[in-house]
Amino acid sequence: MDFDLDDQQRLIDSSLRVMLRDRLPLERLRLACEKGDGFDPELWEALCDIGMSGLIIPESYGGSGLGILDCVVVAEAMGHAALPTPFLSTMVMAPLAVKRLGNPMQQEEILPQFVNGDLRAAFAFETAPGTNVNSTLQQVDDTLSGRLEGVLDGAGASHLLIQRSDGRAALVDLQQAGVEIDLYQSLDRSRPLANVALKNVSFISLSSGLEGAAAEILQIGRLMVAADILGAAQYMFDAAIAYAQERTQFDRVIGSFQGLKHVCAEMVSMLEPCRALVWYAGHAFDQQQEETPLLAHHAKAHLSEIGREISRMATETHGGMGFTDLLGLHIWFKRIAQNRQLLGTPEHCRRDAARIQGWVTA
Repeated sequence: MDFDLDDQQRLIDSSLRVMLRDRLPLERLRLACEKGDGFDPELWEALCDIGMSGLIIPESYGGSGLGILDCVVVAEAMGHAALPTPFLSTMVMAPLAVKRLGNPMQQEEILPQFVNGDLRAAFAFETAPGTNVNSTLQQVDDTLSGRLEGVLDGAGASHLLIQRSDGRAALVDLQQAGVEIDLYQSLDRSRPLANVALKNVSFISLSSGLEGAAAEILQIGRLMVAADILGAAQYMFDAAIAYAQERTQFDRVIGSFQGLKHVCAEMVSMLEPCRALVWYAGHAFDQQQEETPLLAHHAKAHLSEIGREISRMATETHGGMGFTDLLGLHIWFKRIAQNRQLLGTPEHCRRDAARIQGWVTA
């Protein structure tokens, strides 16, 4: 499989990486992880200023009107920087839910709020394999009550987008009475998860969209996580190569030792095919190809496995230094590890792929 980006996508990628490199040095990232709330207001404002908040929102609502492949490019760059901002929920999954499930009046009211950065939405599935620890939602008349665990991007969120089990979605204002948000430190300190308790809260029902929209949103979310893993794994590989070229032992740089050469060659041979897989999956979504669900599930499953191996090998390449706070490799190591669990483990993703192909029934 071979696929490449166009000039616009390469421009998005290069300009975003330069901005993140300048605005998020390791020391600032380390402080953000110590703070642990997964939200940096200054970085968020900077991302909104360059149009990231309206990435996939149509131009008629003030957005950029770009596609899923463009989001893949951005997700990869953010994974490379271990960016502590709510990209997955606020910039991709929640706007997609409003686009797919909202009526024209709801879209006109809600989507511009994403663009200007005023609406920051956490995201949760009421029921989907591997996506929530627990969900006990109940609807009484026009209110929701219950508890959602493992909510994505709850830090700094103004709203919560809940993908309901019946295919509808609910947009909940988190500023109203009856809402309790409990952030808890997950493995990845740059992106904490949240438990949200609701008691008789009002919500906006999004229910006039396309059949199968909920499944598509999950698939695209998994693809974004795969792209994030790709970026994080690339960072760890680059760091390993740089260290191998400067660290000396027995009056030689350690990169000249054949054993380490084999390790680095193995890492690059695992990583490079992943890029084509993830990029092509994004392209397939934009072209509405029939194979897109399979590609999304396989990308998430495969990158989860490859990312784990590269994070381990890159850390070991640094020797004892790799396990210290000085280099900060543990930030990316833990991000990859948490991404493996987000929106479904490799086992969940492979089972969903098998179900699509009719190999299993449950």
